[in-house]
Amino acid sequence: MNEYGIKNPNASLADLGLKNLSAAYWNLSLAELVEETILQGQGELTDSGALAIDTGEFTGRSPKDKFTVVDAETENTVWWGDVNIKFDSTKFENLYKRMAAYLIGREVYVRDSYACADPRFRLNVRLVSEFPWQNLFVNNLFLRPTREEIENMDPDWVIVNAPGFFADPAIDGTRQHNFAAIDFTRKMILIGGTGYTGEIKKGIFTVLNYVLPQHKGVLSMHCSANIGKDGDTALFFGLSGTGKTTLSADPNRGLIGDDEHGWSDDSVFNFEGGCYAKCVNLSKEKEPQIFNAIRFGALLENTEFYPGTTITDYDNISKTENTRVAYPINYIDNAVEPSVASIPKNIFFLTCDAFGVLPPISRLDNAQAMYHFISGYTAKVAGTEMGVTEPITTFSACFGKVFLPLHPAKYAELLGKKLKENPEIKVWLINTGWSGGSYGVGARMKLSFTRSMITAALNGDLNKVEFEELPIFKLRVPKSCPAVPSEILNPRLTWSDKADYDTKALDLAVKFVKNFAQYADVASEEILSAAPSIPEIA
Repeated sequence: MNEYGIKNPNASLADLGLKNLSAAYWNLSLAELVEETILQGQGELTDSGALAIDTGEFTGRSPKDKFTVVDAETENTVWWGDVNIKFDSTKFENLYKRMAAYLIGREVYVRDSYACADPRFRLNVRLVSEFPWQNLFVNNLFLRPTREEIENMDPDWVIVNAPGFFADPAIDGTRQHNFAAIDFTRKMILIGGTGYTGEIKKGIFTVLNYVLPQHKGVLSMHCSANIGKDGDTALFFGLSGTGKTTLSADPNRGLIGDDEHGWSDDSVFNFEGGCYAKCVNLSKEKEPQIFNAIRFGALLENTEFYPGTTITDYDNISKTENTRVAYPINYIDNAVEPSVASIPKNIFFLTCDAFGVLPPISRLDNAQAMYHFISGYTAKVAGTEMGVTEPITTFSACFGKVFLPLHPAKYAELLGKKLKENPEIKVWLINTGWSGGSYGVGARMKLSFTRSMITAALNGDLNKVEFEELPIFKLRVPKSCPAVPSEILNPRLTWSDKADYDTKALDLAVKFVKNFAQYADVASEEILSAAPSIPEIA
């Protein structure tokens, strides 16, 4: 086997059971990976210099095809069910042998990287990928070691990724031909049958969600984070489409990271070294930082060109609405490196309420913070998924249920502990969704208003105004906010039909309560007291 690039002289793929490969390319540069992708006909350069590729059949994650090995390590610790699906260790071993056989005679691309910007929690990761652009993705998204570190680096975890290898459910025990399987004992992730790079990213996120809370006392979080000029850290939790990446990319604040973080006793730190931003309807006017980051070295996924050009048409979602770009965090002008900061001063829970019920900003007490953290509410609207024609409520525990190997209560307990230890932290619920009516009737909250409300919370302006408590959800909303029309702060007042608002609010409250019933047996009386109030007649 021919081997090229920078590597630890003691590193051997044969030790991993990968033998008789045609070639192994170790830690190639950005330019080399881009060149390899183009030469293999798997991508092309855009007018901005970014590399555009297609991930193939899958343009998003496939949660039903994510498996976790059940053994002595995981049997009594993992939250088994529809999120964490049991997979036999013997099946994992056989699946890996078949993947290794598939790779015989093929070229592979090896990337050494690590997760966790706080060196106390560093996790070394080695990727073995079938395609060069997957390697580029990991270079962009994970933290990049120095050459000296690479030459002395041993992996804590290994990912083997072969999109061209299709599993056989009858032989391998998978649901279909694609899979992502995690073995916490072997410390290995297998991904096959899918080219979607997000499976790599979220595989390591799942690992950190298992290791850090249990063994390090660190709260792992699906959130973005930034920091002000005075050193005040802010966290932004939210599901896809709520504005997590957009709102954290603030030109007046340093970006710690856009998606995954840890909260230790004395720090907030990025798990990653890059950003994986949505591109749908992207423009330089609306999101200049993300737009300007799409240059040479960045990886665009599943986008389309304007006909006859290499100019990306960000409004074209003919392949998927989940168009993405992966770029190193230093492509953002005000990125903080190393991506480590102090514990948060403000926490924002973002929701896109398509029913127009929740206020655009409200301040939560600790019980409400715990309740809404466990609930993880947002709404899907028409056009986001096939068959969705009306708003659909979505609850994802801790704003990232599909990435949680432990029971949500474990993460909620850690959050509650940290809030009680740091009573100066303020928690806010932000609705980036609809106002004046539900989707199709009202209008989506202006981004400029949302930014103004967040700015007012960050700089302390909202500490000086009067608040009122709304019925049903018992949320406290400010009566005024700089640069924001006062009439939009109370959502009921924005509806022309107040009775219709009351009906929708009660409807949403019932959905909250029904969803939370699955966690009621592990929730304290304090948390349960934060549930919406539903009249008995409901």
